Amino acid sequence: MSEQCDFGLIGLAVMGENLALNVESRGYRIAVYNRTTEKVDELIAGRAAGKNFVGCHSVEELVKSLKRPRQVMMLVKAGPAVDSLIDQLIPLLEPGDIIIDGGNTHFADTERRTKYVEDKGLLYVGTGVSGGEEGALKGPSLMPGGSKAAWPFIKPIFQSIAAKVGPNNDIPCCEWVGPRGAGHYVKMVHNGIEYGDMQLICEAYFLLKHAAGLSNDELYDVFDEWNRGELESYLIEITRDIFSVKDAATGQFLVDVIMDRAGAKGTGKWMSQLALDLGVPSTLVTEAVYARCLSARRDERVRASKVLPGPTAPGATLAGADRKQFIEDVRQALYASKICSYAQGFVQLQAAAAEHDWPLNYGECAMLWRGGCIIRARFLDRIKAAFDKNANLENLLLDDYFRDAVQSAQAAWRKVVARAVQDGIPVPAFMTALAYYDGYRLERLPANLLQAQRDYFGAHTYERLDQPGSFHTEWLQDRREPKA
Repeated sequence: MSEQCDFGLIGLAVMGENLALNVESRGYRIAVYNRTTEKVDELIAGRAAGKNFVGCHSVEELVKSLKRPRQVMMLVKAGPAVDSLIDQLIPLLEPGDIIIDGGNTHFADTERRTKYVEDKGLLYVGTGVSGGEEGALKGPSLMPGGSKAAWPFIKPIFQSIAAKVGPNNDIPCCEWVGPRGAGHYVKMVHNGIEYGDMQLICEAYFLLKHAAGLSNDELYDVFDEWNRGELESYLIEITRDIFSVKDAATGQFLVDVIMDRAGAKGTGKWMSQLALDLGVPSTLVTEAVYARCLSARRDERVRASKVLPGPTAPGATLAGADRKQFIEDVRQALYASKICSYAQGFVQLQAAAAEHDWPLNYGECAMLWRGGCIIRARFLDRIKAAFDKNANLENLLLDDYFRDAVQSAQAAWRKVVARAVQDGIPVPAFMTALAYYDGYRLERLPANLLQAQRDYFGAHTYERLDQPGSFHTEWLQDRREPKA
């Protein structure tokens, strides 16, 4: 069987099994292995029956079944399991063979592993895979990085299985991202933007439900309309659908009986932590992570709800023309906030590229997310156009289209945030997006006072507007004496 298979895949959980079926459906012969070998047998006897699959009961058997240069993709839990599997594979492979990690791996691990595997004479790819189980089966967004020499070998398979976009549906959402951990970093930023998008949509829902009094049927209609315009996206589409589903047992709308306690897998937190390391203000993802943390403390919130008061006279539920206008205002606020979220994501990508010497193409990164992935949206074409026009664009907010879009939405955005504050409706992502916009657009911020404070208590020095250099003042000595 040494020349039999084009591709090997290890790990047959939902993502791995669906991706294997995708590879085979594009005309490739694939070898599969899972540590629990019963899953291999179940796949071969079930969904893979009669197809170009080779089921393997050991890593050695899988490696022997592959054509050279061998391509072995791992879809296993991120962390020590990946290192262990790499160490099993290395002695079985030959120079030029390729190990691919398709898990949700921290980029720093991929940086380390690329060097380790290359030192053994092999090639290593760390690729982001987005789109969930449906995307894995029908066409995911793929973000490969690592050993550039591997790209010509994996490119045909990767681009054939990826989602396709464009007028002729022939542009694959897969392109080489950059060296070492670049692919996994881009996937992490995708996930962080996803956190922000989801939180913003949830806040829009909460405002429409509690300030405008929309029913689930009305919410369905609103999100359906939004999905036909500039907000068109996968997340808006599935949100629309959620409002139409009823619980078979109770007849209630299912969304209303789901516990308001959100889970998380950690990639949003990674982006927030790394933003702090780089000194970039990725506030949307950070606020979205904190919102999930607060939701997880539900028992405390239930107790607090009985003792902590809110506004004594919240605004009346809107009706008629006011209601219609508020729905439009929320749409505009959502779009403006979304622009800020993506702007922050690309600023972080730019900072990371400079820090790690990755030659990222930001317009291509946007197009990788145009199909197959969770944040796929019409809006991404605008981002590609912005970076095509100016490859060194500092911030999406400075592009003509996005500047004008935010300016057009600004009045509605402020009205929505003000109404939420008055009514006691928490909208942390809307608020932090607006605060970021205001902070970014102002020439002068109160950090002058902050730097004076730092110099006062810690002699940290400060710079001046009127002359160059670093300065320190004896504030205690020069201050005005307070009244006795």
